[in-house]
Amino acid sequence: MADRDSSDPTRSVHQQNRASWNAVTAAHNSHKLDQAGFLAGGGSTLFPEELELLGDVRAARVVHLQCNCGQDSLSLASAGAKITGVDISDQAIAFARGLSKESGIAATFERSDVLDWLETTDERFDLAFSSYGTIGWLDDLDRWARGVQRILVPGGRLVLMEFHPLVWSYGSDGRLIEPYFIAEPIVEDSGVKDYVGEGLAPSGFSAGDVDFANSEICTSYQYTSADIVTAVARAGLRVERLVEYPYSNGCVIFEGMQRLPGRRYGMPSGVPSMPLMLGLAAARDSNS
Repeated sequence: MADRDSSDPTRSVHQQNRASWNAVTAAHNSHKLDQAGFLAGGGSTLFPEELELLGDVRAARVVHLQCNCGQDSLSLASAGAKITGVDISDQAIAFARGLSKESGIAATFERSDVLDWLETTDERFDLAFSSYGTIGWLDDLDRWARGVQRILVPGGRLVLMEFHPLVWSYGSDGRLIEPYFIAEPIVEDSGVKDYVGEGLAPSGFSAGDVDFANSEICTSYQYTSADIVTAVARAGLRVERLVEYPYSNGCVIFEGMQRLPGRRYGMPSGVPSMPLMLGLAAARDSNS
């Protein structure tokens, strides 16, 4: 990838997002202590919610779409899955490969735009997994869903665990500040943020890079729950489960959120509950 100013109009949205994720990767990992040792010792970054939807992954061929730095991918590999992780970020994939080698947990990691990869790979999988903060980076949800359907074997399943799209309508102070329905791309001049806190560092948390500022802008997209379910169904996948959760795994979304057991966070005391996460499981028909 050629070096270009982040405002260069010749850089595509996908490549600009790639640059923004490349820039933030080191900052994210600066907060996480001894990740390789944690994983090698049997630690897992996965939460019970995604494990329940995934089911038994032993010997399953699993692709982790938008896998970022591979911590969840390697946790699945430790549980017996044959893992392929795909991500657009060069730095994230390099980190994932290094973490695999250092921890001794085997996995394959591919650097690719996920939409391109879904349309071109010859590999086929029993499970496609996508988790936390992934859907909002896709500029074509229908194309993604069709690609997922393409790479699943007959009877194969998609499992998506995502923050509920409603939460992006609220500011950090819990006030409603944005509409739920946004048709246009959302451009962030401050780029992908360093959002890693204690809940996302099960191996141990460090203050790390406290002065990080991302000079690479990024573009994301707002999809409603209906958008997600409709795209999956339209691609020929049968929705088996749709679950809403009144807490957030790992992330403090609003100020004053209550810390719950298991690295979860609930709404602030006295604030009515609302859906903070969305889980979806869908399957390709066994005869298709």
